[in-house]
Amino acid sequence: MGNGTVHYIEWVEYPHARLRVEIDKTAGVPTRFVVQLERRVDEFWQQVVRFDHDPENPMGHDIIEEGLHMDVYRNGEKSRVKDDFPPVDLTRAPRYCIAYIEQHAGILLRRFEQWHDLNQDPTRGMSR
Repeated sequence: MGNGTVHYIEWVEYPHARLRVEIDKTAGVPTRFVVQLERRVDEFWQQVVRFDHDPENPMGHDIIEEGLHMDVYRNGEKSRVKDDFPPVDLTRAPRYCIAYIEQHAGILLRRFEQWHDLNQDPTRGMSR
């Protein structure tokens, strides 16, 4: 496990939703990570939700001090923070975040799509 960087993208709902993972490790322990659900909107990838740990960055978070939290995005800006997660060890945190997003991706994506009027059925709600 040693030092290194892991970066990958995994399709959540091909072709419009993906999970982006970036993990930097020293001695097997993450020094920085981002686990982010993204949704394509008009040819651009937008953040849906994001977990991160980046204590060296003034804008970053330190999950050891602050605990794990998930930023929720709406209209390109952070609209709320979910922070009622159980304590998670730093070495296990990226895997926990990936599993959380994979488990809840449907709900997170449907809410984001509703907020941004994406993929809505135009006949929904119309009387016949």
